[in-house]
Amino acid sequence: MPTELTSQAKAIIEKILYITLATVTEDGRSWNSPVYTSYDEDYNFYWASWKENTHSKNIMANPKVFAVIYDSTIVAGQGIGVYMEGRAYELSQPQDIENAFKYHYGRKKQAPRKVEEFLGDYPRRMYKFVPEKFWINTDERINGNYIDKKIEIDLRDKK
Repeated sequence: MPTELTSQAKAIIEKILYITLATVTEDGRSWNSPVYTSYDEDYNFYWASWKENTHSKNIMANPKVFAVIYDSTIVAGQGIGVYMEGRAYELSQPQDIENAFKYHYGRKKQAPRKVEEFLGDYPRRMYKFVPEKFWINTDERINGNYIDKKIEIDLRDKK
């Protein structure tokens, strides 16, 4: 696996604050949602959302999620992104929410809210996305034509 691609993917994750989640509604419609995200050392992602948002309801019904972090800050035609497939879920245990706060509020450099504000009758929840596969796009030329190709990478390889 090319180390350079893995390094590029990690740099994109560090630089870009939003992840776009692709979920599916109960009636089979696709739904994309950009959310402010943070991540831990194993590249699990965390965000806070209203429990009634479409993507939140979709995750409750079907935890399978596809996500993209795309660096659109560079020149047109040279964009690169990290693509991920995995499972997402609502954090319901106070200790898990508190752990997520370390990353979520740490990235914002803000004091965390109270854990209780993400449980019970409160409207927002903390979510966690655990990727099972990662890809990064590269460009190739076939007969002079630009081809956007995805290469599988392993961001969790500690070698």
